[in-house]
Amino acid sequence: MVRRLLLWDIDGTLVRAGLLGAEVFDRALEDVLGEVPPGRVRMSGKTDPLIVHEQLALLGLEPDPATVEAVLDRLVARLAEVAHRLPGQGTPCPGVPELLEALGGDPAVASGVLTGNLRPNAEVKLAAFGLDRLVDLRLGAYGSDDIDRNALVPIARKRATEHLGAEVAADDTWVIGDTPRDLECARRGGVRCLLVGTGTYDVSELGSLGADVTLPDLTDTATVLELLAGAA
Repeated sequence: MVRRLLLWDIDGTLVRAGLLGAEVFDRALEDVLGEVPPGRVRMSGKTDPLIVHEQLALLGLEPDPATVEAVLDRLVARLAEVAHRLPGQGTPCPGVPELLEALGGDPAVASGVLTGNLRPNAEVKLAAFGLDRLVDLRLGAYGSDDIDRNALVPIARKRATEHLGAEVAADDTWVIGDTPRDLECARRGGVRCLLVGTGTYDVSELGSLGADVTLPDLTDTATVLELLAGAA
C-alpha cells in the first residue's frame, strides 16, 4: 500500500532545460503575435499560462483567453520540435536519476509531478532525460490544470487518490521544488515541502523560507531516501 506521495517539480528540481525553455516561449509568441516582449519575465515557479499572461502584459496586450490558448498551443508545438536538443543543452539535476531509481524500488512510495509546465511539455522534458519511466504522470498536476500554482496540490492529491485507490495523508505528501512558489503551494495545500538549491535560487536564499527541509541538491541518496521514504 502506498503511504507516501511525492510531487516533483520539473524545471530546476528534476531537470535543467538550458536556454531552450525561454527560447520556445519566444518562438510561440512570435508565431502568434509576430513579436516578443522587450524584456523577460522571471519564469521560475510559475505556471506556463501565468508566464504567457505576464509576457502579454510586457507587450501592452490584454491576456484574452483566445490569445493565451493560441500561444500555449504553439508552446507545445515548439518544444516538441526542439525536444531532440534537450539532452545536449540540458541535464538532469544532480542526484536525480539515482534517487528516482531508488525510490522506484519502494512500493510504499508513489512519485508524481507538480509543475507549472503544460502536461505535454512535462512529458517531453522528462522523456528527454529518461525520467518519464521513473515518475507516474497520472498522479500529477500541471499548468494545464490551473494558472494558479497554489491550486495544484489538491488536484494532484485527488488524482493520486483516484489512481492509487486510497488517499495518502497530507502529512505523508511532499512537494519537492526549487523556488519559494513551490513552498507556497505546498503550504496552501497543507502538505510538506523539500526545497533544493538546484534552480535559480541558491540554498542560502531558500533556507530562510521555512520549508520542512532545505538541501543544496539531491546527491545524498541515502539521506533523501530516509527523509522521503522513511517510516511514517
